[in-house]
Amino acid sequence: MPLVRDALLAVGLLRKALATRRARIHLRRSLADRGPLPENRYRIAVYFADGPVNMYQIRQWYAPLRELAREWPVVIISRSIRGADALLRDDALPVAYAPTVRDVEQVLAEQDVRIVLYVNQNARNFQMFRYGHRWHVFINHGESDKMYMTTNQFKAYDYAFIAGDAARARLSRTLWDFDLDRRTFSIGRPQADHYSGTLPFTPDDRRVVLYAPTWEGDRPSAHYGSVLTHGEALVSALLKTGRHRVIYRPHPRSGVVDPAYGAANARIIAALAAANAADPAAQHVHDTGPELGWQLAAADLAVVDISAMVYDRLAAGRPLLITRPVDPEALVDDSGYLSDCEWLDAGSAGDIVGVADRVLADPDAVARLDHWVRYYFGDTSPGASTRRFHDAVRTLMERWDQWNAHERA
Repeated sequence: MPLVRDALLAVGLLRKALATRRARIHLRRSLADRGPLPENRYRIAVYFADGPVNMYQIRQWYAPLRELAREWPVVIISRSIRGADALLRDDALPVAYAPTVRDVEQVLAEQDVRIVLYVNQNARNFQMFRYGHRWHVFINHGESDKMYMTTNQFKAYDYAFIAGDAARARLSRTLWDFDLDRRTFSIGRPQADHYSGTLPFTPDDRRVVLYAPTWEGDRPSAHYGSVLTHGEALVSALLKTGRHRVIYRPHPRSGVVDPAYGAANARIIAALAAANAADPAAQHVHDTGPELGWQLAAADLAVVDISAMVYDRLAAGRPLLITRPVDPEALVDDSGYLSDCEWLDAGSAGDIVGVADRVLADPDAVARLDHWVRYYFGDTSPGASTRRFHDAVRTLMERWDQWNAHERA
């Protein structure tokens, strides 16, 4: 077995090296064709030090950031070859490729960046924190009750944009000596104002179930992924009915730590393909696209793990089931929505059809969802979150002007 693992590791490293080489070649051509960015144009930068595996974290911000760029031009500072290549291929926002600290300093010398936004907690964020005279703002890549949402790393940023009252309560319970009133802004979920994507199937009378599990996690406290414990049983049961359509949206990191988890993910994908081959009208979907929105709107029921997908679905105000982690060490914050949600235990995954019918027939479900939507996101009427997002940025721009004037005085 050690020889097999070593061989698999070697193959993985070779593939990664070849992908990096291809990305480097394409990146150089793309940057040469584009030419230099205009100087002194960008007031807001999004710092992204990751590669393609975490592109989902920034892609969900594309639409809100493009809207924001109408008032304050936005540039993405990318530190990774493959990440920069992916960003340029997406062509959603201007990209400054800055692989070294010296390159980062060159970008800052050429641009009047006043706010730097961060979508994750990459360790290389600290290389950007060294530069003062600008606000460093954590905007995260989703609202959830994961332990990630209460990390003391929030204190490393000047400010944080959070979703709403649930996030404030969560942080107030966990962080000592953190001025929530001054250092956080509640903005809701701006992404919900920009649902995107084209429906990849023709609607009919089939009940649509979105199954969107997270990855396996890299430590017991974060073992929220359900592909190996729930996924195969629930998908198999839904495929057998002939009256359900499955949208399967696995986390892009599925299997990066545990090969067995990745293998289960592959079996589910194969089962969907086989079901479509046997019945083309079923139109089951294996969704790996960058766009998020059509899935939430199309699904009659969503089955999700403890992750940001819970709250993406919650913001849509539609019925959902949460898979209960099997690992007893997985941290579950049951002080919020998870105290009142509909759980799906691993032992009940094979009975997903009956569970789904019960949840969808619950007359009290709408009222409960409305309560939790308000608690987590505040006003979710169209455009409300976008306005709060822009107002928060505008306030920080005003504070930047105040401090700048103070320095000149």
